[in-house]
Amino acid sequence: MASKFYDVKCECGNVQRVFSHTSTEIKCNKCGKVLAHNTGGKAVINGKIIKEYG
Repeated sequence: MASKFYDVKCECGNVQRVFSHTSTEIKCNKCGKVLAHNTGGKAVINGKIIKEYG
């Protein structure tokens, strides 16, 4: 399975680039909500994926 980057839109409207297999919890830079968290493999994305890279 190939790793990718995603542009993820938070509920607050902020857009951040997130790695598909992140090893840490990723929080929104604007409001602090968790956008992605580690599962030991592919991350669980909690926002809306608006663009995919790779």
